[in-house]
Amino acid sequence: MVSGLVDNILKAVELILGKLIDEFYAEDGDDVRSKVRLVVPNSSCGGIIGKGGATIKSFIEDSRAGIKISPQDNNFPGLHDRLVIVTGTLGEQMRAIELILYKLAEDRHYIQSIIAPFPYAAVYVGMNYGPPNGIGGRFTNNRYQNKEDRDNSVTIGVADEHVGLVLGQNGRNIMEISQLSGARIKISDRGDFVSGTSDRKVTIAGSQRAIRTAESMIFRKVASVSER
Repeated sequence: MVSGLVDNILKAVELILGKLIDEFYAEDGDDVRSKVRLVVPNSSCGGIIGKGGATIKSFIEDSRAGIKISPQDNNFPGLHDRLVIVTGTLGEQMRAIELILYKLAEDRHYIQSIIAPFPYAAVYVGMNYGPPNGIGGRFTNNRYQNKEDRDNSVTIGVADEHVGLVLGQNGRNIMEISQLSGARIKISDRGDFVSGTSDRKVTIAGSQRAIRTAESMIFRKVASVSER
């Protein structure tokens, strides 16, 4: 299981697959064709397939890898996973995996599955670089590093002028972030800033996984301004 931001996951997977190829196919040169199996929730496979198979066909054409999705195995009640089988050279596989992961990151069902008690490899919809403009420091309140299900909280600073992006119209954005992440989110009143700054306090409470997911979604909202 590999978890983290999409770009970090891709780097880790490339290193792992490269190592396996070096170990087991050392004499076969650089164009070794191998097979990778990705475990994907059944509810998210439709997005990868696309209407009439259009999405998976475009992924195959783009990456030049072979991509097949196994049928759901009904022999195991309660198991809702399918295998996405990717074959090709390392470069072809990595391009296919990149396309698949970014597709999963857009899928609300997948985001919900990563905060389940036994999560799939998490794809956090966040930035893969330092805090963007509008995001201040991160302040740990009472976290328990090895107690995933304990109630923890952190406070981050969000520039006052960007708080509206986090809230959304009639609080729609913050409600969506809370529902998808499973975290409880509270934004300080106007004028109640992080000490020494003009950043409003955004306190996020819940399990560590819920907090990480909510943070990433908040960063994404705020970063959308600086990306324009």
